[in-house]
Amino acid sequence: MTEPNVTPQEFNRLKEQLTASLIQILVEEHGYSLEDALDRVYTSPIFEKLSDPNTGLFFQSPRYVLSYII
Repeated sequence: MTEPNVTPQEFNRLKEQLTASLIQILVEEHGYSLEDALDRVYTSPIFEKLSDPNTGLFFQSPRYVLSYII
């Protein structure tokens, strides 16, 4: 995949927003505790891919990314 056309600051902001959305959905819609949701997201193999701007995963919807976590 080619490098995305975003600055490192934009990438970090988008990644943080997506991560927050993933955690919120796990808590509000799937009944996870905040601690469990944080653990589930940050220790998932998909989070490593989300942290790589070259995957473009940070451009995807939270529900799409979440489908790989749960």
